[in-house]
Amino acid sequence: MAKVEIYYWTTCPFCVKARGLLEKKGVDYTGYNITGDDAARTKMIERTGGPKTVPQIFIDGKHIGGCDDLHALDAKGELDALLG
Repeated sequence: MAKVEIYYWTTCPFCVKARGLLEKKGVDYTGYNITGDDAARTKMIERTGGPKTVPQIFIDGKHIGGCDDLHALDAKGELDALLG
């Protein structure tokens, strides 16, 4: 199974939606709640190479993008292969 990481805010509906998809698929993931944590947000931005919005999702260290990107991969049938 792939290593999945997601940076999120507690009250972000897109974060809830992205985490919900992963949970629906039974994916164990590492979540980084960066709500109010400027240092964690800075680390996220460094890892993404620029995007500052949440959620930001990584699979096996590769930046996937946000909620819409995750759902697009699923709609194309590509997400399950990435997840292993």
